[in-house]
Amino acid sequence: MKLLTIKIETSQEAEDALNVYSQDILHCLGTETRSRADFEQAGWQKDSTVVELADIQDLPQDTDFYAYFKEDEDRQQLIANYRHKLEELKGYGLKIGKAEISASYIADSDWNTVWQKFYHVINFSRHLAVVPEWENYQPQFADQKLINLDPGLAFGTGGHQTTQLAMMGLERVLVEPKTVIDVGTGSGILAIAAALLGAKKVVATDISDEAITSAKENIALNHLSEKITVQKASLLKNIDGKFDLIVANILAEILLDLIPQLDEHLSAHGQVIFSGIDYLQLPKITKALEENNFAITLSMKQDRWIGLIIKRKER
Repeated sequence: MKLLTIKIETSQEAEDALNVYSQDILHCLGTETRSRADFEQAGWQKDSTVVELADIQDLPQDTDFYAYFKEDEDRQQLIANYRHKLEELKGYGLKIGKAEISASYIADSDWNTVWQKFYHVINFSRHLAVVPEWENYQPQFADQKLINLDPGLAFGTGGHQTTQLAMMGLERVLVEPKTVIDVGTGSGILAIAAALLGAKKVVATDISDEAITSAKENIALNHLSEKITVQKASLLKNIDGKFDLIVANILAEILLDLIPQLDEHLSAHGQVIFSGIDYLQLPKITKALEENNFAITLSMKQDRWIGLIIKRKER
């Protein structure tokens, strides 16, 4: 099996937006980034040898962004989609760099093993750490919960700001056992985090077959299959019941479609956690929430990204 690789020579400033767009809109299988700044900032390594930039093969001018798709995807359409997205980002005021796009094919096994070199333990907080299944991590606190993860070709390693903002929201809201639904679960990381933090029941949904498979595998890896139910769904369509907490770490454009569905699926005193919002898109989200009788109770920001805790307006 081969993978179709889309390479974009761009700017580090556009990296996060391209990553989220690739995940939530184009449903790619995975992404990878090489940034010149990562090498320049490395400086002296732990063994005190100097990083010689001239010795690094294919050193990017700024940032090279790679997105991986199934071999039979329409490469010309994907290139056109990315060109349109880059113009949109430019309109937001983001630097998009050279904005050169190319396509090639690689063996599935090549990508699936190489990226593991760059994925390590994320000691996220006093209560949570994200641990690749191939790493041996010993927490400093005996009661720190470990999210064992093999994200494979789905999304959510815990390293992206949007995932971390959502996890911060979970730590803030889950002060008592609640029922939780994780909309657009990806690798299942937020559903797993919710279960480990004490949620009494968790449903994880995604529209992507690859994400459903990955989420189920990671949930089993954490021995949580009895506590977390995985369901293929488009947002909250065809989801039964109400939940104390609705979590969604997806692009603002998709959150706008989700907002009108919240009331039907949120319990009387329930809360909502949103992440994946570029700060330039926040006014649209705020307006849509107000129009649907919701209010923001807490706003969190990391770089360009916004995370929100939301509840119904008081009547």
